[in-house]
Amino acid sequence: MSQDSLHFETRQIHAGLHIDGTGSRGVAIYPTAAYHFKSCDYAAELFKLSEPGNIYTRLNNPTNSAYEERMAALYGGVGALSTSAGMSAILIVVTSLAAEGDNIVASPHLYGGTYNLFRISLRKLGIDVRIAADETPEAFAALIDDRTKMVFAESMGNPTCDVPDIEGLARVAHAGGVPLVIDNTFGAGGYLCNPFDWGADIVVDSATKWINGHGTASGGIIVDSGRFDWRASGRFPQIAGPNEGYHGLDLSEAFGPAAFIVKCRVDGMRDFGACASPFDSYLMMLGLETLALRADFQVESTRRIAEAMRSHPKVESVAYVGFDDHRSHKNAAKYYKHNGGGAVFSMTLKGDMESTVRFVENLKLAKHMTMIGDSVTVVTHPASTTHKQLSAADLAAAGITPTLLRVSPGLEHPDDIIADFCQALEKV
Repeated sequence: MSQDSLHFETRQIHAGLHIDGTGSRGVAIYPTAAYHFKSCDYAAELFKLSEPGNIYTRLNNPTNSAYEERMAALYGGVGALSTSAGMSAILIVVTSLAAEGDNIVASPHLYGGTYNLFRISLRKLGIDVRIAADETPEAFAALIDDRTKMVFAESMGNPTCDVPDIEGLARVAHAGGVPLVIDNTFGAGGYLCNPFDWGADIVVDSATKWINGHGTASGGIIVDSGRFDWRASGRFPQIAGPNEGYHGLDLSEAFGPAAFIVKCRVDGMRDFGACASPFDSYLMMLGLETLALRADFQVESTRRIAEAMRSHPKVESVAYVGFDDHRSHKNAAKYYKHNGGGAVFSMTLKGDMESTVRFVENLKLAKHMTMIGDSVTVVTHPASTTHKQLSAADLAAAGITPTLLRVSPGLEHPDDIIADFCQALEKV
């Protein structure tokens, strides 16, 4: 029975699980940094990339490999690479595609950490980041030129929950000869949204969120669809051309559709070292086994809590893509399961910064953290946390006000969370 014929719920349990001679049902944890080479010739072949195998855990590890296989299967990709965090996944993707003098075109609705990576750190490397005026494909297309190396967006923006036209972005990216890269953290590991179904070429996730689901491990994942034609593009000699680090090896010729994910591993991970811990990969595997169940529950819980909050007299507005008055409702209905219902919403309170902080600090069950997709309900005040480094102008452009809150419902009963929110609102 092929993996492709299995439903997501089955793949999230069985993909990457290979029963060994011990008969163990669980994935083994390999806490090792290095591996014994059976011969010098064998070691030489490994380092030439002509023989598959383990060299050093910075590059690969059997536990990490099982997790990567599962993630590739869930997305329907040709391969995956686990990283130490979602941010390192983004960094490795960008630097595998772009170099000094190049540019990338990105969405205006980005997680604050990503925005700062793009705005500050990448520009120190000589990579220009062009922020589209809005999330229409036309706004992205206007910024693509002959030095553009990727188009980047989030499947659901953080924290405004805007959903871009993924299919439209894929069309303009491909017309410009570059891949579409989607941060699909809000898409719950491909369960709620799979950008590959709509033309995206590469996906990154902060696995810390829904993939893990319990706030017990930090990690990121890169998944390669294997569908982008690097040679036909003509813009990526580091992938479809002689690789300087491997004596002129052409990755596209050697690895075919998997050339990009190999590039990320053998160059990006080798040089930056942002590898996942095998212990954390094991925790990700455990989290994945219940991903669909958790996501279904959280979507329904999100809808119920959002409905209760939008009728509360001390709440100015609620932004939830499952509501038909959200500006991204049409896109969400197309790209997200459950009629466009995501598992995060934002709400704006009446009052000011002081009263909003008072609400947050009076919560009893919900926790104030920089987290989403956890088993615990999380309320985040972006203006003072995740987007604190942004200027007033940048905050306004991102739609972030002093009274805006991002809410990520956990696995508690929604009625208990509604009661918790109501008692906290009584104190503002």
